Order: sequence, then C-alpha cells, then structure tokens
Amino acid sequence: MPRSRRAARRGLRSGRACSPASEEEEAGSEVLSHCSSASEGASPAEEAAGNEAVGEQGQEEEVEDRLKEHMDNLLDKSAKTRQAALQSLRLAFSSKTLSEFLLERRLTLTDSLEKCLKKGKGEEQALAGTVLTLLCLQMGSGWEGEEIFRSLKPLLTNILTDSTASPGARQSCATALGMCCYIAAADLEDLILCMSCLEGIFSPPSAGEGGSALIQHGPLHCSALQSWSLLLTICPPSHIKSILDDGWLKLPPLLSSNFVTLRILAGETIALVFELAQDLEEDLCHQDTEFLRAQLKVLATESNKYRAKTDRRKQRSIFRDILRFIESGEYQEETIRFGLECMFLDSWARQRTYQAFKEVLGSGIRHHLQVGPRQGCQRDAGPVPVIADSPLLLQNNELLREIFGLGPPLVLDAAALKASKVSRFEKHLYNSAAFKARTKARSRVRDKRADVL
Repeated sequence: MPRSRRAARRGLRSGRACSPASEEEEAGSEVLSHCSSASEGASPAEEAAGNEAVGEQGQEEEVEDRLKEHMDNLLDKSAKTRQAALQSLRLAFSSKTLSEFLLERRLTLTDSLEKCLKKGKGEEQALAGTVLTLLCLQMGSGWEGEEIFRSLKPLLTNILTDSTASPGARQSCATALGMCCYIAAADLEDLILCMSCLEGIFSPPSAGEGGSALIQHGPLHCSALQSWSLLLTICPPSHIKSILDDGWLKLPPLLSSNFVTLRILAGETIALVFELAQDLEEDLCHQDTEFLRAQLKVLATESNKYRAKTDRRKQRSIFRDILRFIESGEYQEETIRFGLECMFLDSWARQRTYQAFKEVLGSGIRHHLQVGPRQGCQRDAGPVPVIADSPLLLQNNELLREIFGLGPPLVLDAAALKASKVSRFEKHLYNSAAFKARTKARSRVRDKRADVL
C-alpha cells in the first residue's frame, strides 16, 4: 500500500479518537465499569434483600390494582361481570387481611354492595351478602364496622323476611345479619331485633304443633339457627333468662327435621342453652326436659336404614357428645392448630363461634388467625410466625384473635425459628429412607417367587 494512503488512514483514526463522540463513549464505558465494580462490591445478601423488597412492592401494587378493578366492575351493566367481581372479592377478603386497603374505600364498596343486593337476582344477591359479611369482618368491631352494619341492616332484614326472594339470597342474608350483628352491633336493641328476626325463620309454624307438622327445612333454616345461636353467646344475662324460661322450647321440634344438618344444629344449640343455664346457675326443670333427653338418646343410637349411612354415623357421634354433656357436664375438647400456635374449643359457646367464622372464611380462617404477609406478599402455605428482626411487615386479623382470646401474635427470634424447622438435609434423608422402604415392600409383592394366595 502507498505511504500516502497509510498516512491518511492513520490521520483518520487519530481524528476519530479525538472526536467528541469517542470521548462520550469512553466516559460511558468508565461509568459502566464503575457501576459494575460497585455492584461487585455489594454483598449477595444485600442484593437479594433489595430485589425481594422491590418484588414484594410490585406484587402489592398489582394486587391492589386488581382489587380496584373488581370494585369498579361491581357497577358494570353485565350481571355476569358483577358476579365475577363479587366472587373475586370474596376469595380475596377470605384469604387476606386487607383492613388498611379497605378503610378508605369502605363507603364506596358498601354502596356498590347495596346496589347489588337491591337490583341483583339470586346468585348475585347471595355473593353480595357474603362479601358484605367479609367486609364487616375486615373492618372489625369499631365505628367503621358499626357504620356498615347500621346502613345495611334494614335491607338484609327485608330480603331475609321476603318469602318471594331467592332461597340462596335469604340464606346469605341470614348469615350476614348474624355475623355483622355479632361483630359490630353496639346496642342491645339491635341484638334483640336481629335475634327475633332470625327466630321467626327457623321456628315451627306454631308452638303447639309437633314435629310431624314441620315444613321441609332447608339451608335457610340452618343459617338462621346458626346465626341465632351465635348471637345467643353474647346475650346479656337478663335476656338469656327470658330465653331459658320458654324461648328454648322452640328448639326440640327441630330434632324431628328430615335434614341431618338441621337436627345436629338444633342439638348443639340445645346443649349451648344448657351450658348458659349452668353458667347462670339456672335450672331447666321443665316438664318436657325428660322427654327431650329420651329424644336425644334415640338420635344418639339411631340405626334406621332409610337414613344415609354417613348421616347416621355423624349424627350418632355428635348426639353422644350432646347427651354426655347434658347428663354429666362433660365436653369433648377439640384442638385447632394454625401455624406454630393452637387454641382449644372447650365449650359449646366457643365451638359455635369458631364454626360460624369458619363457615364464612372457609380455609382462610387459619390465615386470619395466624400472622401472615400483608396483601400482595405471596408466601408458601406453611406457617409464617413473626420474626423479631424480619424486614417484612406482617399482620393478622386482630378481631379474631381478640374474640378467641389468643393475645398478641407469637414472636420468635431467628435462632428459635431456625431451631423449630427441619433442615433440608434431614428431609432428604427421611424421604430417601421412606422411598427405599416403599420400594422393598413393593418388590416383595411383585416378586414372582412370592407366595400368591
């Protein structure tokens, strides 16, 4: 190549190296190299903590956006869209504690639920009643929950007592009326009026008619009786005495119902009445008491073939416990475990309260009782105790823990939490040993030389 061309190329290269663009590229490369060296200097733990915080914040914002969208869809013209939104809100409210998120939006959500109850039909009204119950449970027993209960109590009562309304809607309103009154009612008058309304649903047509004259009781009567017995657990002694005089006599005819669930609920409510009488040192010496005990004995030993086998077994088991309590005062205690904690159901009143909340929350009751991540924080299904030095902000349903007397959540330090867990290596060893034992057992059976009977 001629020398002139080489010199020209050298000059062009030197001109490019001195151009402003090349200076910017060099400066950018220096910044990138500085950032990379700074990132290399950060510890993996700090990077993981930062990424986890950003991920949790993003998940929380995503969940809140979804909830806002569902709330907006409650006002949609399409009934299917409204029902889908109600279903999504029901699942969210039952599985997470969202009191802080709902606090500023409770009035808007209450108005939307009121419109669904007024203008909706059947399934939409039933879902709206369930979401209303969960909303009141999220708000708690303060003035916020009382405000929701007072604003929708007349509407719930009207739907419940309307014989032309959908049975599913009436059933949901019976549960909502009882639960919201239990959580947020501040006046005794509201409590008595709600109990009177519920009693009018499950009571026989007239006090003098026997079990043969009862109509076919269904899920509506079960929900009304369950709500009535729940409110009975918080009645003042003066009102309980009036029920012990003659009000409880409306319960024995329900033992002759064709529905096993209603028979069991009636028996458990009778046991609850006897328990409250013992607490008040009142004696239920009525002329029908002996007949009642004989009726309970029949239900505890019933073996009629026209009943389903599963129903007979369940009925005998529960009525044996009821009869044992009425005759000797012994209660079959039950232990409920959630996370690293447990609580004891040692009375009929405590059992009725737990069953009522479990009916509304389903499997989510364990998430409300134990401490779990705030909305948006997706965790494993295992127990999540409070760790003293944990960066996560955890919360639980304070109302439920207060109702069942659980006190403050269990607090563990990191060492105690680590000691309570089984290491991954130990799990691996256990699974390997179980797999080998299972393989040997199957090999013996599959061996052609094994004796075949």
